[in-house]
Amino acid sequence: MDVKIEQSWKEKLNEEFTKPYFSQIVNHIKTEKETAKVIYPAGSKIFNAFQVTPFDKVKVVILGQDPYHGPGQAMGLSFSVPDGVPIPPSLLNIYKELRNDIGLPIASSGNLTNWAEQGVLLLNAVLTVRANEAASHSRIGWMDFTDAVIKKISDEKTGVIFLLWGKFAQEKQVLIDQTKHHVFKAAHPSPFSAHKGFFECRHFSTVNEYLRKQGKDPIDWSV
Repeated sequence: MDVKIEQSWKEKLNEEFTKPYFSQIVNHIKTEKETAKVIYPAGSKIFNAFQVTPFDKVKVVILGQDPYHGPGQAMGLSFSVPDGVPIPPSLLNIYKELRNDIGLPIASSGNLTNWAEQGVLLLNAVLTVRANEAASHSRIGWMDFTDAVIKKISDEKTGVIFLLWGKFAQEKQVLIDQTKHHVFKAAHPSPFSAHKGFFECRHFSTVNEYLRKQGKDPIDWSV
């Protein structure tokens, strides 16, 4: 199957594209579109995280659950929305923690492409969703694919920093070799849980401290 994805990822994940579960994903989405279901993000943005952050550039992974399901929100990067779209509550809490941690003012845009271009893989565990139906594609096979992505990063890279926010993301910890990588956990930034340990986690300054220790450029967390 010829999947339109950035070349370095295409080479790393080529085996996944030949597996039955991946054909199942493609067929499921195709069938839903044929029955006039609206799917987010747009087809050209489904693999946006991979497009903007090639395999060799990955320094940090921030794992989300599934795309935003409102009109115009999903852009293929976890927690991110395009310029001009109101900032969702979880992202606003991320900005609040950035302000408290490293003093950044609250951004007016929710577009996190700047982070992705610096090596922050903004990966959702599920890459598509039906309009207005959260988690509607959580069982069509995407988990197998993104688990393979996490495992490929763990197996073939060293020193990557994984930020696992919330129980769902933390369940992926078993895929990561912590003798080679760094894992930092906190509550999810959702308004329902941010006060349970996301606020004051100081993950953004911690990431830059660890990158400097490795001789890598720190992340400019401004948007």
